[in-house]
Amino acid sequence: MLIQEPQQETKRDWQSIVREFEAILGKNGVVRKREELLVYECDGLTSYRNRPSVVVLPRTTEEVAAVVKVCDRYGLPFVARGSGTGLSGGALPTDDCVLIVTALMKRILDIDLENQRVVVQPGVINNWVTQAVSGAGFYYAPDPSSQIICSVGGNVAENSGGVHCLKYGVTTNHVLGLKLVLPDGAIVDVGGTVPEMPGYDLTGLFVGSEGTLGIATEITLKILKAPEAVRVLLADFTSIEAAGATVSDIISAGIIPGGMEMMDNFSINAVEDVVRTNCYPRDAVAILLIEVDGLDVEAEANSQRVEAICFQNGARSVRIATDPDERLTLWKGRKAAFAAMGKISPDYYVQDGVIPRTKLEYVLREIETLGEKHGYNVANVFHAGDGNLHPLILYDNAVPGALEQVEELGGAILKLCVQVGGSISGEHGIGADKRCYMPEMFTDADLETMQWVRQTFNPRELANPGKIFPTPRTCGEGAGSSVAKQFEGVEQF
Repeated sequence: MLIQEPQQETKRDWQSIVREFEAILGKNGVVRKREELLVYECDGLTSYRNRPSVVVLPRTTEEVAAVVKVCDRYGLPFVARGSGTGLSGGALPTDDCVLIVTALMKRILDIDLENQRVVVQPGVINNWVTQAVSGAGFYYAPDPSSQIICSVGGNVAENSGGVHCLKYGVTTNHVLGLKLVLPDGAIVDVGGTVPEMPGYDLTGLFVGSEGTLGIATEITLKILKAPEAVRVLLADFTSIEAAGATVSDIISAGIIPGGMEMMDNFSINAVEDVVRTNCYPRDAVAILLIEVDGLDVEAEANSQRVEAICFQNGARSVRIATDPDERLTLWKGRKAAFAAMGKISPDYYVQDGVIPRTKLEYVLREIETLGEKHGYNVANVFHAGDGNLHPLILYDNAVPGALEQVEELGGAILKLCVQVGGSISGEHGIGADKRCYMPEMFTDADLETMQWVRQTFNPRELANPGKIFPTPRTCGEGAGSSVAKQFEGVEQF
């Protein structure tokens, strides 16, 4: 594990600063004790840790704004954090920073079923939105695998996707409006209560900005009417290539499933060892989970067509689930796949690249080859329908130098994704983990233009500094450098 011990803090009168925070939030809303700060050293990318100088726990927009104004007055960098489930180091504290944790901002402020919208605070857990409206026949479509613990605010920051993003889109497609606290403490509203507001799309600009433009404190979400019928198909294959060809053929046939996920043999067995669904055939090289929905007649017709395409591509069997409990069981394993990896490996390093669907077979073969070249097994469980890969590199962090090696392998996979016309991130964001690979996708002029946008909102670079964009200090010679070298003073143990 890599950990950055706090460097000598800039000379600041922290006692006075903490007293100002306590005046805003109360003593229980400020965390300063060293042992309590340990909880906040990292997000879901646990290989990198850095302790914040102070943690604050606001409950309202006004409290967030007051805290940010203090940061602006003292020139304090600040990092926003939700549930801490991010996988790219986006909520990793920076030196001498204030960590603004929105976990206590967990109120659903308004439910408007007639107009199909819900207003929430950023600490509301993703799955709570659907739970709040499911009784009336509605649901919230973006569903990351961590949806039972990840927050809506974090989803907005990273523009998270999920199983159903193939048909229904990622977070940005479901956010109508935002109340924001800008880096100087000003409170503004962008977007509104209806789609396609006139003027610049500032809502779209903010979603996915990873906390570098400000903090969302109220989020207006679009909810959808639950489909009349849903069917989930589980098809198992004797080769990755056959499963990949099936994905392409289903989309080519004009069928857009609600979700289409692939799992390889590593993932299948990890899931069955832990979750014990007794649904996934352990000897399958790969399985596809395909959900079709819509009107009853539409779902029935499409499920028959998908079944036929699976068999045409060599599927050994296809199981169709229509019962809600049976469908839930089929999805349960996929949702638990990342956590289940702990059963077969002490550690894993997950990446998040995107490729064209037509390159799926080629890229999966190349990932296998790269894994063999570097001496590591790579498990694949991912959103096959939109080409969003999540290769999990299995390794043991206790082995000296292993993390640096898997980082190099992860970088090679990201470069491969770009080479075939894809992207270095589909939903996990760039954060601290992948910023050195941005030049693989973007020219200097591209990156400079993005910096102009950041400077407009965040001219002092106090909001989540050092994230998304590469810098000479952190990236050394560029995209080829190890993330482990990005943090000065980092020690391995």
